[in-house]
Amino acid sequence: MCGIWALFGDDGMASDIHRQCMRITHRGPDAWRMERIDGLPKSCVGFHRLSICSPLTGMQPLQVTLYPSVWLLYNGEIYNAPDLVAEHSLPWERKVDGEVIIHLYKKFGFEKMVTMLDGVFACTVIDVENKFIGLVRDLFGIRPMFQVFDEKRGVLAICSEAKGLVDMNGIGRQAQWFPPAHYRTFRVEDNARVMATSDYVRYNQIGGLDYTRIPRVQLKTDDVLGNIRALLKDAVKKRLMADRRIGCLLSGGLDSSLVAALLVECAKEIHLSYRIQTFSIGMEGSPDVLAARKVASHLDTEHHEVSFTAEEGCEAVRDTIKHLESYDVTTVRASVGMYLVSKYIAQHTNTTVVFSGEGSDELCQGYIYFHKAPSADEADAESRRLMEDLYMYDVLRSDRTTAAHGLEVRVPFLDRYFTSYILSLDKASRQPQQGIEKHMLRSAFAGTGLLPDEILWRPKEAFSDGVSGAKKGQSWFELIQQYAGERVSDEELVKAKETYPFNSPTTKESFFFRQVFEEHYHGLEHFIPYIWMPKWINATDPSARTLSHYKQ
Repeated sequence: MCGIWALFGDDGMASDIHRQCMRITHRGPDAWRMERIDGLPKSCVGFHRLSICSPLTGMQPLQVTLYPSVWLLYNGEIYNAPDLVAEHSLPWERKVDGEVIIHLYKKFGFEKMVTMLDGVFACTVIDVENKFIGLVRDLFGIRPMFQVFDEKRGVLAICSEAKGLVDMNGIGRQAQWFPPAHYRTFRVEDNARVMATSDYVRYNQIGGLDYTRIPRVQLKTDDVLGNIRALLKDAVKKRLMADRRIGCLLSGGLDSSLVAALLVECAKEIHLSYRIQTFSIGMEGSPDVLAARKVASHLDTEHHEVSFTAEEGCEAVRDTIKHLESYDVTTVRASVGMYLVSKYIAQHTNTTVVFSGEGSDELCQGYIYFHKAPSADEADAESRRLMEDLYMYDVLRSDRTTAAHGLEVRVPFLDRYFTSYILSLDKASRQPQQGIEKHMLRSAFAGTGLLPDEILWRPKEAFSDGVSGAKKGQSWFELIQQYAGERVSDEELVKAKETYPFNSPTTKESFFFRQVFEEHYHGLEHFIPYIWMPKWINATDPSARTLSHYKQ
């Protein structure tokens, strides 16, 4: 995880520029650099480095000897960099995965280049000679990027997180997400003003890749379950690229347990020199902690259990919201545990890269409300909608809570080939079967011995619920509601629609979250287009424990 920041078309005060850029220091604690770009007046780029790959040659902004006028600023990993180097006979001067972006840009052009990358990335290509700027973001928005483009003033600014833009020189309140799976191009005029040369261009669709042309994986037309196993394992294996220690978040649920099991298997195959560390978190009596303990014992990992009290969780809410840049109820609830376990990892271990299970519920229809889908077509449409919006919800959660503590998260379930294959399968087969959500995914690993059956077939438990204590009234969502209720008056809640007309809070909990958000990001409520809630049922709370289909 790194942090990128750039400003074009505005000199700005040096002290202001420095202050804005340094607001994302947490994303790259190992090194930082700010530079003016020679030949491009009124421009400045900043980079905060988390040194994961190529520790000696990977500092940014990245340049290569062959094309000294091209600058690259990116956050992410290009998993197919070695394949691209071999296939297109590309130079590889610095042996950095992102270097291929420069060579592909020069050889094929920006528009073609963006379609060739298999990885996670938020990327800015700057061509000084041609006065060109190109922005692009990966398919699911695993790596974040915000932008401000003031067309009247001719100013463009980008940052990994909104907090590096919101107070910028009178334009920060125009900050908005750069959409995943899109690119956009700009030209710098002779007077240093920035002009857009394209609108947002979508370069790929979720589920739209040709999964039959996957390097290293031979699919069989008559073995769907075998293909699922092979593709998910490949998704894990390609994400092992790292010069820092790798670990895994482990809730004991299906998704994180599968990722952990495949990670351990792949680590043994490449003879990794250390045991994989796994990490679980919960309150006293948490079902997640108990389940994760069983999985860790089965996999023989170096397992760490993190416990937190209701007071510790509630005290972390404010910092969590500040890092999240979100006030969505279920996102905040689930983020507190992830924020606290990431803090533990950073302070007590040498693991820097953490694998996680995000994306499976959206892809494989794992949320409990999918049991109520009226039809396979509507379930498929909802699954795709959730995946389109992941970057504002679960993907945001996994990025911000880990990056807050200088960690990098990797999410194999959102591999572009794995997701394309799953979405190509019969719609009805992806629905819950025999009263069990994600039945097809579970079936793919049944009988393999990869996980104990009690884990493989464990019912869905939302992360914010799984960390809860076992006693009645000790669910995390109940405790946080009580905490918020003591800080919001009845009168404030009555006036909620007047105070916050957009996404108006309906409970004291949601009002409190919104209050904290507004302290840092006033006027930027559009970052979250809607409050996440289950569909097809009369839900008044996003917690799975409030739904009739919930199974303990």
